[in-house]
Amino acid sequence: MKVALFSNVDYILSLLIFSVMASCNGSALNEELQCSICLEVFTDPVSTPCGHNFCRTCLSKCWTNKKIGFCPICKERFVRRPDLKINTTLRDLVQHFKKNLNLEESEVFCDFCDERKQKAVKSCLTCQSSYCDDHLELHLRVPRLKKHKLINAVENLEDYICQKHKRPLEMFCRDDQTCVCLSCSEGEHRTHNTVPIEEESREKKNQLVQTQIDVYQIIQDRMKKIQEIKHSIELRKMNSSLCSRPHNKNWTKIRIDSDVNVNSLYRALTLLKKTQETLNEKIIQTELKFVQKFAVGVTLDPDTANHHLYLSDDGKQVSRGDIKQVVPKNPERFNKACCVLAKQGFSSGRFYYEVQVKGKTGWELGVIRESINRKGEIILSPEDGFWTVILENENEYSACENPPVSLSLKVKPEKVGVFVDYEEGLVSFYDVDSRSLIYSFTGQTFTDKLYPYFNPGDNDKGKTSCPLIITPVSPLKY
Repeated sequence: MKVALFSNVDYILSLLIFSVMASCNGSALNEELQCSICLEVFTDPVSTPCGHNFCRTCLSKCWTNKKIGFCPICKERFVRRPDLKINTTLRDLVQHFKKNLNLEESEVFCDFCDERKQKAVKSCLTCQSSYCDDHLELHLRVPRLKKHKLINAVENLEDYICQKHKRPLEMFCRDDQTCVCLSCSEGEHRTHNTVPIEEESREKKNQLVQTQIDVYQIIQDRMKKIQEIKHSIELRKMNSSLCSRPHNKNWTKIRIDSDVNVNSLYRALTLLKKTQETLNEKIIQTELKFVQKFAVGVTLDPDTANHHLYLSDDGKQVSRGDIKQVVPKNPERFNKACCVLAKQGFSSGRFYYEVQVKGKTGWELGVIRESINRKGEIILSPEDGFWTVILENENEYSACENPPVSLSLKVKPEKVGVFVDYEEGLVSFYDVDSRSLIYSFTGQTFTDKLYPYFNPGDNDKGKTSCPLIITPVSPLKY
């Protein structure tokens, strides 16, 4: 499970970077996430080999009718045109930025429209006004106005302006940890360590990256130390056993170092394991809070449901009945396996949903490949297009790898979260209430559309007739 635990380190890092930078200054983060071609926040960002980022559409237009690719910023030319792939980490950072700073649906209106007010697309910190597309044209054409500081339209424009000097907040005072304007940096902050906000933003990102690397290294070092101590204890146990044997045949007495205190080693091991568990718990909690941001609406598809399954009218619950229902025959329906799929399929990006499993002695959850054979018996394994975790016989949990992986869980999950990153080839299962990772399938390759998969298990003679329930996702609070 060590690999699965750290497979989402990029997600955690993205969240940490966003949180710190957004709290520092929204306009600085806006510039960091702005395409230099269209001057808008990135849409489907891609990276060139030289390390610069652009909207995929903007860069593609730049390369129209060009035999070779080039970077619009540094002008580096590429002998072979790069295959543009979306920078998923940057894309997710942009999505969080838009969501948290309300950039998705701007309700800011142009200050210069006379009659019917148009929505503003940009705010100018120099002019302290907001502009629609038509009235922004001068700022994009006139050389003097091109030097003005533009950001995405915001209602609280005064938060980006120094209230004392009425100038844009372009500098960051490291002594006072606050944003200031140029007049402030030349006045009351002149003896302080002030830097451009962009520089401070880069520094914050670098610090966060290094912090994450340091935490990861600490965990790795402590895990290595734990293994060394375990190995040392096993050796001493073996030596003690050999020393207690008779002196005949081929047995040789091995001297044990009397200075070694086994009890001390055990105490050190216990302390290290406790530290490790605490760090792991914090990482998983942050990870779960992050993946919940990709929650999607999921409803059950009656056209795929086995004839023994009963679905609720709203498509959110499924249970198994004893009576075989008369249902239309179609290629999408499972005729042997008592399972059902969601109506929603996904062929890219990330998605997350939660399922209540409380009170059940058996169930199967996960995602499946669209092209699997739905007639006859099915085999739950990634090779056969199934990425699932199951419960059998009330307390036997396993991940359906090949061969299956038995799972030892501290508590019995009552609500299971399922997260998929299509491009990264990742499927993770979480115990939502205990905020812990159940299992992760990593390093997978997805080519078909993926569908959420549900099997409510046997009725167990009516003991577990309670359904599987797709529940709304409530973001974790700390």
